[in-house]
Amino acid sequence: MTPAKATIEQIRARFDADVERFSNLDTGQMSTQDAAIVLEMIANAARRVTPNAKALLDLGCGAGNFSLKLSQTAPFEKITLVDLSANMLDRAVERLTPTGAEIHVEQSDIRDIDLESESHDLIVAAAVLHHLRTELEWATTFRRLFQTLRPGGSLWIWDLIEHDIPGLQEEMWHRYGEYLASLKDASYRDQVFAYIAYEDSPRSVAFQLHHLRAAGFKADLVHKNGCFAAIGAWKP
Repeated sequence: MTPAKATIEQIRARFDADVERFSNLDTGQMSTQDAAIVLEMIANAARRVTPNAKALLDLGCGAGNFSLKLSQTAPFEKITLVDLSANMLDRAVERLTPTGAEIHVEQSDIRDIDLESESHDLIVAAAVLHHLRTELEWATTFRRLFQTLRPGGSLWIWDLIEHDIPGLQEEMWHRYGEYLASLKDASYRDQVFAYIAYEDSPRSVAFQLHHLRAAGFKADLVHKNGCFAAIGAWKP
């Protein structure tokens, strides 16, 4: 029998206690591969794709790394922060208030938030969509995000992924384990793997591109390293 995944309440409690690890703009979240590189890459690519963006929606914002990095490339008039964790939201607001943007906060699961049609220019979803469970949830979420964007708006995803070819998944998982062990030790690798098994439901790049395009986006792979990938999607 497949073990039960963590509930939203259990995930919220863990992130409430883990704010500091998500508050480094220079390194990003170190347990993800290429975190700092992708912060820079998404910030620059987003501004090229949607150069006049004024309203940003940050889903699963954590401590606000992506919003802060995006704000360094050009100012926003409005930033909406969504996260399960009140502690993460408090830190994100603290870090983003000096940008001068109007900050809105939603402590919520992304499946439950009320999203106004054509209300945002940019959406970033970093290390959050892997908490979606079913294919229907993924498809529904992508359709809602498409509707939330104004024409010319863009969505940027950075997340843990799986691979549809079993042997490839095994190899990439092995390489990720070596990376985690190199950061600290084998016990840290095992701890991260246990969190993933308990909390996460990652999907492949191919799966995500399929559902993004079905929702109406033009979508492409931006960057991939092992078990992590960045995807960009544009609303015509």
